[in-house]
Amino acid sequence: MMEGQRQGIIVWLYSLKQAKMLRRFGNVHFVSKRLKYVVVYCDIEETESLMAKINAYSFVKKVEPSYKPFLKMEFENSKPDKAKEYDYKMGI
Repeated sequence: MMEGQRQGIIVWLYSLKQAKMLRRFGNVHFVSKRLKYVVVYCDIEETESLMAKINAYSFVKKVEPSYKPFLKMEFENSKPDKAKEYDYKMGI
C-alpha cells in the first residue's frame, strides 16, 4: 500500500456530547446528528489500535472500519451509453 494512506473509522455513539473528544484520534470528517455517528480519518497502519482504544470508551456504541481503501474503483464496462451521451449534450 502507499505510504501515508488513510482509512475512515465510523464511531457510533449513544450521545453526541463526546463527539468533539474524538478529534484526538484523527481528523473528524463528518458528524451525523440524526444517526449519531462520527467519521474519523487516521493512518491506515494505526486503524486497528485506534479502533480498540475508541471502543473502550463507555459512550461508544460500536466502531466499524471503512472498507473504501480496499475497494476497486475501476469499473468494467464503463463506456457511456450512446443514447444517454446524446441526452447529456442537449445543453438544457
